[in-house]
Amino acid sequence: MSAAKVERLLNLSAALLAAERPLTASEIRRRVPGYPEDLGSFRRTFERDKDDLRQMGIPLKLMEVEFEGRWTEGYRIPPEDYALRDPGLEADELAALHFAAHAVRLEGVSSAEALQTLAGERFGAIEEEARVIEAAGDEPLARVPVDERLMRLFGALVDRHPVTFGYNGTNRTIEPHRLDYQRGRWYLSGHDRQRGEARSFRVERIEGDVAVLVAETFVAPAQPHPGVVLRSWQLGSVEPVWAEVAVDADQALSARRHLGEESVVGTDDEGRTLFRVEVRNVEAFRGLVLTFLDHAEVLGPPALRDDVVRWLEALERS
Repeated sequence: MSAAKVERLLNLSAALLAAERPLTASEIRRRVPGYPEDLGSFRRTFERDKDDLRQMGIPLKLMEVEFEGRWTEGYRIPPEDYALRDPGLEADELAALHFAAHAVRLEGVSSAEALQTLAGERFGAIEEEARVIEAAGDEPLARVPVDERLMRLFGALVDRHPVTFGYNGTNRTIEPHRLDYQRGRWYLSGHDRQRGEARSFRVERIEGDVAVLVAETFVAPAQPHPGVVLRSWQLGSVEPVWAEVAVDADQALSARRHLGEESVVGTDDEGRTLFRVEVRNVEAFRGLVLTFLDHAEVLGPPALRDDVVRWLEALERS
């Protein structure tokens, strides 16, 4: 979303919130800066802005209003519908949220305004208790990394714009449906237009920049995307090892379901599908390999390949 559009939507929201009565389209055109002077362009832009506000959950109401001696349509955002209802949190609960926001930081994002919104007039009352909790340490316990590509993906997801980027040597066009942060990594899930199905991607493995197709929009799926599901061989406390696995063509479809589409890196000269898999639990990975019997081969790294070979030989002897 461009800075000009963000500013225009903020101006529109502020005008409709402050209005004592519904404003007509002609009044909005005169009062709200940022709209085109041409009437046709204004109408098209205003229609898009109304849709954007409603998609954001802002309660834009269409009402009848008397204007210049006749009844016509007007727009307003009722403050009572827009304001966040007080969830009724106690002082110690608010202080705990304050501490949690201090302990885990999303880089480049401040939590102070959100906490003030939740606490309202009681924010000052929790500051002393929050300082006591924070006295355990001035530095956050964890920082969630954010880079420019991730912020673009967030914006595209909110605005329903497709994105393009390189991944595993291929240019992808994705309709972003959700972003997840799991085990220290960000994952994008969405509809892959080239493949015609849902896919997930690790943001840090995106090659190059992320381009947002601002001239296009898409319709969000009726059913929410399930997001990334971490598998048993990815759950462990050891440093990750990247396994390279080749699976015969007749077992490739099953392997894709087990390993995830995001792990496919190509095919070899024998027609086998090649996978690159993050392994944090070697025992679980051995069981995965055994699932495919002699239809799968661990290509590397050498230490992991040797471990799997020794384990299979021990099974054969037993």
